[in-house]
Amino acid sequence: MNTSFSVFGLATGLIRDGDDLPGRIIAAAERTCGGISEGDIIVLAESMVATAEGRVVTLASVTPSKEAREYAGRYSMDPRVAEVVIRESDEIVGGIPHFLLSMKGGTLLPNAGVDASNAPVGCLVPLPADPDASAVRMREELQARTGKKVAVIVADSRTHAMRAGCSGVAIGCAGIVSVIDDRGRSDLFGNTLEVTKRAIADNIASAAEIVMGEADEGVPAAIVRGLSLPISDDAVGVESIDAAECLFMGLLQRRYRKEG
Repeated sequence: MNTSFSVFGLATGLIRDGDDLPGRIIAAAERTCGGISEGDIIVLAESMVATAEGRVVTLASVTPSKEAREYAGRYSMDPRVAEVVIRESDEIVGGIPHFLLSMKGGTLLPNAGVDASNAPVGCLVPLPADPDASAVRMREELQARTGKKVAVIVADSRTHAMRAGCSGVAIGCAGIVSVIDDRGRSDLFGNTLEVTKRAIADNIASAAEIVMGEADEGVPAAIVRGLSLPISDDAVGVESIDAAECLFMGLLQRRYRKEG
């Protein structure tokens, strides 16, 4: 992997349901950095992908269930928002004021990733239905149109335990491995690394988030260029672990069992 790389923010304009997302990405790349190049990693905001895929939900169309009304009362939420979150979650594990804590796709996250930011007034944007499949489709289309081998990451922003602020995380990935396993390598003092894995897709997503922003920048995508990571058709998906293997979730589960 190269020790230097470049990140280019792509201003695509406002994305709507059914827009030609690959075409908008290609046009923005041509304006910004001379087009898409061999080995580029294209990072796409999840809200951009979900919007183009028709995932936007109008709150006026949502009828809250009894369960949603109960959660809404408990956590000071709009019952319609709670209903959408329930629909998008694999499991609701708890909540805090204004948020339900959800398991979705093997990850614990607030409101199942359902977001009102960068959404039209009175609307919510859930995550793409299958972020890995979205990344695969985008990669195939970009490669077909440009003739360049690339990778695609669908990125979201997440908070982390005991830290203020958000950073980027990959929720979909195609063309590069999401995690590089460094176990078995030696450190500077000859010690063998036993647990170290680098979340390379998450790190790339965070680098891209610096130029993409979270507010009204209008830059929902980025190109990361120069890392020289191997591009592979077989590299699909974001590596996750079971809750029991997670340092934080495992501790919470053990404490819950002990207190229960």
